[in-house]
Amino acid sequence: MSADQDGIESAPPPAVSNLRSRFEQLAVQNNQSPPHKSPVIRHSLLPPSPRPRTTSLSDTDNPSRSPSLRPASSISDLQATLKLAPSRPTDAPSAPSSPLLRPTIPSISHSTSDAVKLARKPPPPPPPLHSKPHAISVAARSDVAPTHSRTVPPLPSNGSTHLLASPSPSPFADDSTTPRSLRAPPSPPASRTSSGTYSRNNGSPRASDSGSLRERRVPPPPPRLSHILDTQIASSPDILHDHAPASESSSLLFDHSGRSSSESDSPAELSPIPSLPPRPAAKPPRPPVRTVPPSRSSTLSTTSSNSSFTPPPLPARKATPLDERAFRPPLPAQPSPFGDETPSPTHSPSPATPPSGGRKAFGAHLPPPTRTIALGDKLPPARRQQGSGSSSESEDEDTKARIDLLPDSSRSSRRPPILKCHNYDAKGIHVPAHAGVVAVAGHIIAVGHHHHLRIYDLSLQDRPIYDIDARSIAGEGKSKDNKVTCLEFRPAVASHDRARYLWVGTKDGHLFEVDVQEGSVTGVKFSAHTSAVTHIFRHAQSMATIDDNGKILVYYNEPGSATDISLAYSVPRILRISDKHDFARIFNGQLWTSTRETVPGLGGRPARGCAAVRIHDIFAPTFLSKSVAPCEAVGSVLSGAVLPTHPNKVFLGHEGGHVTIWGVGPDDGVVLCEEAVKVSASDVLCLEGVNDRLWAGGRQGVIAAYDLAPRPWVMTNCWMAHQKLPLVSVVVDPWSIEKLERLCVYSVGRDEKIAFWDGLLGVDWIDQAVAKREAEFSSFRNLNVLIVSWNLDSTKPDQLTGTPETIGFLEDSLRSVDSPDIIVFGLQELIDLESRKMAAKTVLLGTKTKTADGGISQKVTTAYKKWFDRLVHAVRLAMPATAPYTVIHSENLVGLFSVILVKNTERNSLKNIAITTIKRGMGGRYGNKGGIISRFVIDDSSLCFINCHLAAGQTHVRQRNADIAAILEDRSVFPASEIVEDPVAFVNGGDGSMVLDHEIVFLNGDMNYRIDLRRDAIVHDVQAGNLAHLHAQDQLLKEMSTNRGFRLRSFLEGPLNFAPTYKYDRRTSTYDTSEKARAPAWCDRILWRSNDATRVEQLHYRRYEANVSDHRPISAGFRMTVKSVHHEVRAGVKTEVMGEWLVHQKRLLVDAGRFYQEQMII
Repeated sequence: MSADQDGIESAPPPAVSNLRSRFEQLAVQNNQSPPHKSPVIRHSLLPPSPRPRTTSLSDTDNPSRSPSLRPASSISDLQATLKLAPSRPTDAPSAPSSPLLRPTIPSISHSTSDAVKLARKPPPPPPPLHSKPHAISVAARSDVAPTHSRTVPPLPSNGSTHLLASPSPSPFADDSTTPRSLRAPPSPPASRTSSGTYSRNNGSPRASDSGSLRERRVPPPPPRLSHILDTQIASSPDILHDHAPASESSSLLFDHSGRSSSESDSPAELSPIPSLPPRPAAKPPRPPVRTVPPSRSSTLSTTSSNSSFTPPPLPARKATPLDERAFRPPLPAQPSPFGDETPSPTHSPSPATPPSGGRKAFGAHLPPPTRTIALGDKLPPARRQQGSGSSSESEDEDTKARIDLLPDSSRSSRRPPILKCHNYDAKGIHVPAHAGVVAVAGHIIAVGHHHHLRIYDLSLQDRPIYDIDARSIAGEGKSKDNKVTCLEFRPAVASHDRARYLWVGTKDGHLFEVDVQEGSVTGVKFSAHTSAVTHIFRHAQSMATIDDNGKILVYYNEPGSATDISLAYSVPRILRISDKHDFARIFNGQLWTSTRETVPGLGGRPARGCAAVRIHDIFAPTFLSKSVAPCEAVGSVLSGAVLPTHPNKVFLGHEGGHVTIWGVGPDDGVVLCEEAVKVSASDVLCLEGVNDRLWAGGRQGVIAAYDLAPRPWVMTNCWMAHQKLPLVSVVVDPWSIEKLERLCVYSVGRDEKIAFWDGLLGVDWIDQAVAKREAEFSSFRNLNVLIVSWNLDSTKPDQLTGTPETIGFLEDSLRSVDSPDIIVFGLQELIDLESRKMAAKTVLLGTKTKTADGGISQKVTTAYKKWFDRLVHAVRLAMPATAPYTVIHSENLVGLFSVILVKNTERNSLKNIAITTIKRGMGGRYGNKGGIISRFVIDDSSLCFINCHLAAGQTHVRQRNADIAAILEDRSVFPASEIVEDPVAFVNGGDGSMVLDHEIVFLNGDMNYRIDLRRDAIVHDVQAGNLAHLHAQDQLLKEMSTNRGFRLRSFLEGPLNFAPTYKYDRRTSTYDTSEKARAPAWCDRILWRSNDATRVEQLHYRRYEANVSDHRPISAGFRMTVKSVHHEVRAGVKTEVMGEWLVHQKRLLVDAGRFYQEQMII
């Protein structure tokens, strides 16, 4: 066997004798070598298949077989072929790289006339040719290839599609002459054998059998093209190779430079496509392939079918540069060469199996999600960019935009309802944050921490009267560290024994009973539980203990029994519930439990818990359990309570700030979730029903009390209880009704302190009763107030020229109120907010804007200084010389500018003067939006003035609501008042540090609330004078009337009898005609709020026609009433009111005691 027959190049190729013979030699090389990467098209229909293994059923190539010829289609092909690297040492033809190609049968030695006869058989109708230049050609079978002696006509070099003459074989000629049972299976790529060499499984018969194959051919009916394609896709494992050898790295591509001669004569030819970068130099020739016995090749050729054998894939290997190049992103998808014909479901291509090496095959990824939006549908919200720098700002804005959904807190009292019923203060009692447990009964306080149990009696001293070591109770053999985990007082029949005996649960499952009056242990039950005791509950005359594994011991005592239950002698009933319960409490004689269940978030990480509530009837003769689900998606249950005024309802507090309301049927006991209410922006850690209020504690150390009668709920009290640290518990002490004649509520926080509160909120009841009798101890007088508001749009004072209305605007506004005592100017956009230079200059130089006498500092921009001088000068010209004014406030904030002047005669009546700013732009970081807040006390009435600029945009109503809520509810706007004991000038128990602590509040500025109508309709109504129709669509008026949580709902506004003040073309009376064509709106507003609505009367509310800005200025005049308190008379009235409270308190205590007896808590 010669070297040529073995397919190994032992000598360099001969010199070119003539052009025709060189063409033939190049065609032979292209059949043996990897395809060149010139005119190629990427295959974008199917992902690559796994690389098959070598199988013993594969056929070997016959060394004596004559290779097929391929004519070069153009001179470019010839030039590209001349640059090819040495071919691989094999004489087998390359596996077809296209899934549209049928498996090839090797060329059979025959004469030229026989080949022509076969080629001239009538072919089936050709497939429809696609009109686009990248149509995919269907290759012909190699068994009808012409011999070396055949003259090969060159193809046109432009790459256009042609139908060839009859001597050229049809791509389906072989299918019309070969029975399906004789078709060879597809040719897998070269694979490594066990000996380390590479073999190619062509799946073709040997050359010695080729003659018999030709004689046995029976022409079947012409095959369907779609069937050829589907059969290839479904049965051929070597259409594409994920881990092909380096010489076949282009198996993902349709490479037509390495086809046989019959392939180049296909009825459809490709147009030229830009070549990809040249591949690296070919690897050295590989060893010759190992031959396989001929008997197996003949077996494979006669047993192949449509569903061919698919060998298992090879193990994954490291990716090479060629592999990475093979997985480049595909070219744009080309139209199918078969037109728009959709294959039938029975012949649909099956997806290729992804490789087992961990890397997904090309095309195996899921398609991106799509959304179909019908005509007229609302567009979905834009997707938030992940990882952007503004994501935290967007989340901050979203959190603040939800503030308006919470209960109204505009009139809540911030005075802590401190209870002073003990002889000694409880500040010295230390409760460890994470390991301490507390039980309270009147003056007795029991604190458990690790193995210590300390008993306090605040009627005697503020230090522990007993310190019991739990380790000494258990003994050395029972436990080395007997940690206390829970405490509860046992019920008693005798009145003198009530709240005397304390049950103690430990980490090791032991139960002790301690006499708190004697400091002795009266009962012990070792190893009552096998794990830590987590809860001890008291119900009627019974007790129940629960451990961490869900075991319940119920010590039951019949109602009316003359004896008490005993830890040593009473036999408990044993029950089982789920373990690891995060919440457990008894309501209406039933045990409610909840276990945290996490919900997966992004990336599979747990996002938050969800509520899973189970109810157990542990005191009934038959133990029953049932599960209930909340009506909305809320977080895990953290707390729960029942309310005396709502005995048939249960309230559960959840993560995320929700409270769910559960209705319990009085007869059938059916439990149903009725509603979920958002009460807080953080978790509801503690919940307790006290009198007619629902108390809730959160993570900021604040306790809030809610009145559930109005809808929505109203926050009546809110005070700082534990120094901005999370609360651990808020619990009612029912024993205090009998022992202290008070309804005592105690709270424990992470500050390791215990605090006691008045559950009846007596201090608020007294304040409200005293306020109703204010006329008995106060004198009153009237003052006139003038407020002017204008968005300048960076207008300068010297531009107030042109029309008479513009020139005389300041004088007209100052004369609109007769001799005002207080004049307030609130300006917005004094500088160009779009100018970075001006904004930066304001931020850098505007830190000190006032002098000692209240005037403006020189360290501000020229624009502020010019407007300050112009306003002061206008007041001097408009007001009589006998009544001069003094500037008490002047402040700026990136475009906002406030100036407040007061008559000199009122200057001595002012006290507690303060001014500050609140930034709302860019999530509170920038002052382009926000407010300037000033306050002072005149006589004994507190006044607050706000000049604001809220979020812009037609649809940004929630952002504007959030801006207002942040301004009104900031808890540290001003320093607290110096008068701490009884600040009569402030309301709602405040100390003046918040805006709503003040008796009278005025709010003006560019609030940016728009009208929810089209521009044309608004302009038409304005021209027709139909302002009432616009009032119904004004966003601010709608929020005040329909949004139950809107923070301005307690404010008032005069009638809008003037046209919208926004937006005009400058120096005209025409609404915006620019490209944006903004709709007119009442953006500029003036509102007020008074604790007593009769104390403020509006004199006028109007606009002016100064046309130098895109806004029109407005003004409002008020007559307000201020008070002067006679403190001696007030003290006498308060004494009378406190006597009335004591009578009312007794009635409330009787009602509370009856409720706790019905609940069988005492």
